[in-house]
Amino acid sequence: MSKIWIVGLIILLNATSAWSEVLNIVVVGLFRDKAVVEINSKQHVLQVGEQSPEGLTLISANSREAILEKNGIQQVYLLGTHIGTNFSAPVAQTVVSLWPTNGMYLTPGSVNGFSVDFLVDTGASSVALNAATAERLGIDFRRGTKVGVKTASGIDSAYQVTLDSVQVGEITLHNIRAMVLDGREPERALLGMTFLSELDIQRADQRMDLKKKF
Repeated sequence: MSKIWIVGLIILLNATSAWSEVLNIVVVGLFRDKAVVEINSKQHVLQVGEQSPEGLTLISANSREAILEKNGIQQVYLLGTHIGTNFSAPVAQTVVSLWPTNGMYLTPGSVNGFSVDFLVDTGASSVALNAATAERLGIDFRRGTKVGVKTASGIDSAYQVTLDSVQVGEITLHNIRAMVLDGREPERALLGMTFLSELDIQRADQRMDLKKKF
C-alpha cells in the first residue's frame, strides 16, 4: 500500500462569487445528470458537461442538488435556490473531490495539525492509526481505553482516543473518535466513519465528492 501514489485531489471551493451577483440563477428541475436552470428568466435544460449560452457549465446533478461552474468557480444549488442581485446567496460549501488509485481513494490530510496520508474507508467504523503514526503525532494513546479489534492477522490490541482535529482539504472536523492499533497496522491511516459520517458522500462515475453536512 505504501507504494501507491495519489493520482489526484482537487478541492473545489464553492464560495459565493462575482458571477452569482450578475446572473439571476434558479434551479427549477433536478434529475440524474441533468438540470433545468433558469438564468436571467431564460430556461435551459443542461446535461452534465453542457454549457449554457451564459457560460455556465453543469458539473453534476442529482435529485437534491446541482453543481454549476463558470470561469473555473463552482457553486452548489438546491432545487428552487435563487442566486442573483435580488437574492441572498446560500451558505458557502466546500467540496473535496477524490479519484481512485488502483480502486482505492487516497488523500493527504492532517491530524491535530500534523500531516497524515489517509485511505478513505467507508467500511471502517472509526478513524484508525497505527502505533508509530500516533507516536509521531504526539498522541499518548496508551492512556485510552484498551479494546480488542479484529484485523487480517487476528485479534489485535487497540486504544480508543479522541483526536482534536482531522482535516482533509478544506474540511476540518473536531473531537473525532479514533482507534490506535498497537502495532504496524494499518500501514496507511484509515479515514473511517467517525469522520465520514459527518459528511455528505456522493459519487459521480469514479469520482468521490466529500462535503460537510449542515
